[in-house]
Amino acid sequence: MLHRKIYQLYQDGREVCIFLRDQQRWIDNGQIVDFEGDLVTIRYETEEDDEISSWEEMVRLDSIGSVMRKLASVSKNNSELPIADECPEAEQIHPKYTEGERD
Repeated sequence: MLHRKIYQLYQDGREVCIFLRDQQRWIDNGQIVDFEGDLVTIRYETEEDDEISSWEEMVRLDSIGSVMRKLASVSKNNSELPIADECPEAEQIHPKYTEGERD
């Protein structure tokens, strides 16, 4: 099952987070760039002391303990969420009311 999921993520080219069981560490925001046999090649970046480094690592399929991918994200900087014009009224997000504004 993991073999098929890794292959699907490789084909999609999406960012993934992978837990390496044998090293007990996570690779965050990586991309699976190659998948051949039981070897998976992952490309990712790290940032330390204002320096960004790019890494490409080959790991065995059996050393992968978990794979996650981000479905969506919302910026913390923008407090107002964009709402599509076609969105039904029942599904729109309205601001919270304070105690004095409720009916």
